[in-house]
Amino acid sequence: MPISGPGVADPEEEPTGSRSTTSPSLIFAEVEPELRRFLWGVVRNSAQVDDLIQATYVKVMERGAAAQAATAKGWLFRVAYREALIVKRREASRDRTTQQLATLPPREAPRPDESLIRAETIQAVRQAMKSLSEPQRKVVNARMTGDQTFAEIAAEAGLPLGTVLTHMRRALEKLRRVLDPGE
Repeated sequence: MPISGPGVADPEEEPTGSRSTTSPSLIFAEVEPELRRFLWGVVRNSAQVDDLIQATYVKVMERGAAAQAATAKGWLFRVAYREALIVKRREASRDRTTQQLATLPPREAPRPDESLIRAETIQAVRQAMKSLSEPQRKVVNARMTGDQTFAEIAAEAGLPLGTVLTHMRRALEKLRRVLDPGE
């Protein structure tokens, strides 16, 4: 014989504050039409409403079991609203970026002769490098292409730092004279 009386809970009754035995997907199915109307009022775009409904359903399936039956509807609306705010923030960010890009000055197209001028300049520098003495050419190459410091170049060549610096200075002066004879 079951015990009954004041202060004794009925095992058939669900205690207050307990989790719902109704599945989250059933609660979602009940509330979906109302949720759609709510989201339409927030974003005013039916494609986004569909995406938000789907994102909300994913959250329900991930975390919906933690919601209590008494507060499940409110929880669903909070989740949907937060998802809508995320979408609106992304849109605002994209719009700001688009606006900033629209205000940038148009990028100039490269002139047709630019590549020819560049190739001629490279050839002229190579020819000018041939006019340098061997020690000067080694220092310039090590400094410009090897990204070495003057101290590293001096240590590698077994020369004093001052000599390496002098080689570089004289090489640059000579290159300047050869490449820009009018100066």
